[in-house]
Amino acid sequence: DALRSWAREPVEHPRAGAIAGAQQRAGSLAELRLLAAADGPGTSGETPALRKYRSRVRGCLVGGALGDALGAPVEFDSLDAIRSRHGDAGVTTFIPFQGRPGRVTDDTQLTLFTCEGLIAARLAGARKPEDVTSHVYRSYRRWLATQNSPEPPVPAPSWLAGMDWLYARRAPGNACLSGLSRDVMGTPGEPHNPKSKGCGTVMRSAPYGLQVGKKPAEVYAEATHGAALTHGHPTASVAAGAFAVMVRALAEDAPMDMAVTVALDLIPRTPDAVETRAALTAAREAAAAGGPPHSWLVESLGGGWVAEEALAIGVYAALAYPEPDQALNALLLAVNHSGDSDSTGSICGNLIGARHGREALPPFLPLGLEGLQVIEAVATDFAVVNWPDWRAYEHPRTVARLAPDYPVR
Repeated sequence: DALRSWAREPVEHPRAGAIAGAQQRAGSLAELRLLAAADGPGTSGETPALRKYRSRVRGCLVGGALGDALGAPVEFDSLDAIRSRHGDAGVTTFIPFQGRPGRVTDDTQLTLFTCEGLIAARLAGARKPEDVTSHVYRSYRRWLATQNSPEPPVPAPSWLAGMDWLYARRAPGNACLSGLSRDVMGTPGEPHNPKSKGCGTVMRSAPYGLQVGKKPAEVYAEATHGAALTHGHPTASVAAGAFAVMVRALAEDAPMDMAVTVALDLIPRTPDAVETRAALTAAREAAAAGGPPHSWLVESLGGGWVAEEALAIGVYAALAYPEPDQALNALLLAVNHSGDSDSTGSICGNLIGARHGREALPPFLPLGLEGLQVIEAVATDFAVVNWPDWRAYEHPRTVARLAPDYPVR
């Protein structure tokens, strides 16, 4: 009870409970909060490979949220305005957004609901892209309900949809709202908003690449199917698929530049993919141009409002600062420009987190991040169900909890 109170969670919080397995020592305050509010990582059958994978999943989701929160307050500002208000270095830490520093936007909200849908698909045994997408669609519809209500219903339709802090409008994209408002699910053959290629497809697609055991082509197909729910322009789908494939490569230890190569090798050489291929190539050339990374190179790649530009900016920042101790540099480069700073920061954060793991993220930032405890709990659950034979080693209480927390209908 003392730990739950310290973690600012009510005693009756549905995820509160004892730590499963043996006693564990948390490596940080953030990890202690996670242990205090959830079942904690399973310990039976723990292997170094599983620990690394869990760190990559947590790093990807938390890193994306950090980039989102860093960029959100300056999303619509020019670079000159950012520097005028915050100094020559621009944004260097969380600044207030809608009343407090560290708030996230629809980028993080939708990424979490992508995770929810993929967890439900895994629990249901879905394998075909269209079947996986049907679970993601239902989760996105739950997200849509959070944008049209001030607070969760009682009872909430899922554990994630019961989180109060998600019931906040943070400038969601019109294509996301309109596409998900239709009762018929968009498909690659009949996508919603066929002329839209906004970045809303890319910024929510990292979780597809975190699924263990799926081939790059499967990850690509699922991400492109997910894009069709809201954005019908071919570039929106190709960019989302390329991003998911990059995340998959990074989570499996590929260097950042190799992840770009993997994506370029996989996406089709058709007119539909021309814009995405050109954007990724431009990002790699900017990083290899020599000289220090700079905001003018970011701005040469576009504003990030459309899918391929947002992907290019996030990739460039991750390529420009590829080392684990350069994570903060990469995030700041990705948000200090005259464009869609929260989405480009989120994409960059997903990439560096997937590559280097949770431990590489700047330690002083996450503690001020909105919803950190929930983000890490979702990441832990995602890592549990996507590990091979997870039911055989996971704590029985965790197995019993997941079905009601992540409903398949």
